Amino acid sequence: MKSKTLKENKNFRRLYYSGKSQASPALVTYASKSRYKGVRFGITTSKKIGNAVKRNRSKRVIRAAFSQLEDGVTGWDLVFVARSRTTRVKMQVVLADMEKQLTALGVLSHEEHR
Repeated sequence: MKSKTLKENKNFRRLYYSGKSQASPALVTYASKSRYKGVRFGITTSKKIGNAVKRNRSKRVIRAAFSQLEDGVTGWDLVFVARSRTTRVKMQVVLADMEKQLTALGVLSHEEHR
C-alpha cells in the first residue's frame, strides 16, 4: 500500500510526546500505532544540521531508505528525525539504522524485510 506523508505540526507533536522512539547517531525514529490502514511518515531536519543542501540530502537519504522498507509496514505513523551525521553517511548506513530501530519498536518483524 502506498504511504502518505505527515504534514501537520499536530501529527508530529503527537508522535514526539506519545510515540515510542529509538535513536542512533544518524537517525531518530518515532513510531505510534495508527487507525490508518497504510503507513504515514514524516521527516524532520532542523537548521542545526546545516544549510539547505545538507538538509535536503538528509531528507532524500531517509526517504530512499524508507522506500526499501515500507512494504513491510502497515498501520503505523512514523517520524524520522535527521541528525548531523545523516548528512555525511551513505544511504546503506541509514537503512541499517532504520531497520534496527523499526524492528526494536515492533513496526517490522524479522521475517518481513528479509
